[in-house]
Amino acid sequence: MIPSFTLETLPCRVVFGSGAVADAKTEVERLGGRRALVLTTPQQEAQGKSLGATLGPLYAGLFSGATMHTPVEVTEQALAAMKACEADCVVSLGGGSTTGLGKALALRTGVNQLCIPTTYAGSEMTPILGQTENGLKTTVRNSAVLPETVIYDVDLTLTLPVALTVTSGINAIAHAVEALYARDANPVTSLMAEEGIRALTHALPGITEKPGDREARSEALYGAWLCGVCLGAVGMAMHHKLCHTLGGTFDLPHAETHSIVLPHVLAYNAPAAPDAMTRIGRAMGLSDAARGLYDLARRLGAKLTLRDLGMPEDGIDKAADLAVTNAYWNPRPLERNAIRDLIARAWSGEPPTTASTAV
Repeated sequence: MIPSFTLETLPCRVVFGSGAVADAKTEVERLGGRRALVLTTPQQEAQGKSLGATLGPLYAGLFSGATMHTPVEVTEQALAAMKACEADCVVSLGGGSTTGLGKALALRTGVNQLCIPTTYAGSEMTPILGQTENGLKTTVRNSAVLPETVIYDVDLTLTLPVALTVTSGINAIAHAVEALYARDANPVTSLMAEEGIRALTHALPGITEKPGDREARSEALYGAWLCGVCLGAVGMAMHHKLCHTLGGTFDLPHAETHSIVLPHVLAYNAPAAPDAMTRIGRAMGLSDAARGLYDLARRLGAKLTLRDLGMPEDGIDKAADLAVTNAYWNPRPLERNAIRDLIARAWSGEPPTTASTAV
């Protein structure tokens, strides 16, 4: 019997395909844009200028200062750039950092957004904005930050470094994993979540062996889109709260933090979410979802320890305290000492185990 559920579909236009970035000018015009500010990180400034040339007379300028965790002070700088060039819309080219900046600008000004992801972050499909101020990362859920249009161009991911491909892909998997045990999970989102996990875990090994494999890259981008839709459709749980806490407090890289923490959170939640664990394992072709994700990350060469990202050992207790403050809903009740053990294992790189978090 199908359980009762509520599903709100989000109004976002998606253009997917090889060479799709060529449609950027048409898509800006479709949104009624006349002067578009292109957003990138410093590392993608050259790509931003190239995109500007594609936009032609619609190109108002470039702001290349996007950075991870969307610091409020960077948003203020981008607002000044918008005003200076009289932009009436933004085009975000890059990963989650650039997408986050575009969302922050949309929240403050109401401008339309065209998003062009070059990683597998997934945030382009969500009405969620995470931003940092004074070392504290908070999230806002508001339909005003959902991009109006997203262009997925497989060609833009062909040169994504393997290391970033792996962590970005596992970050995307985290969205689908938490959607499977979300409080407001539903059959439609769960189908998309399982398929997204399958697509990414199938594609990532092929990409590490042959980074320019267009077929594998296409499957990974498809999987990331599905996982992003899941992130936008249902609420998230402890994993996302913990990663936001770690990233905002210790300035840790977003995707790498997700890929390290995810197997440990799965082990913590496994006793309380058996159906979700079955579906994750089925998507991966494995029986143990938590250990399977840990082994996948290790096999693909991802970092396995928060210590290697720069988190200090004396931050473990602080992170545990913050994780249970204003906590997200979670299928298993949050136990401060058990979460402290979870973080300690992630800090040292030990394999995940349900024994360390037993009630």
